[in-house]
Amino acid sequence: MTTTFTLWHYPRMTEIAISAARSQLGDLVRRAAHGRETIALTDHGHVAALLVSPQVIEDLEDALAVADYQRRKAEGALGEGIPHEEVGRMLGLRP
Repeated sequence: MTTTFTLWHYPRMTEIAISAARSQLGDLVRRAAHGRETIALTDHGHVAALLVSPQVIEDLEDALAVADYQRRKAEGALGEGIPHEEVGRMLGLRP
């Protein structure tokens, strides 16, 4: 049995039993990779794994990094940083 529903801000999440997914694995992977659709593989009615696009993971990692930066900034834990000109010199891009 396949069920489609909306998860969060992602357009669609399709739930499919592992036993049914076996014969459709290639198609399911392509749908996740190219259609940004999340595929939930279920085992006895419980979600056991998700197929997601690598871009979804990258987006989540970026959002987590921004949230971590904002938290550290609010806590005053960022430190002074390094001026742009000095970074250029450190990288050998400036005299």
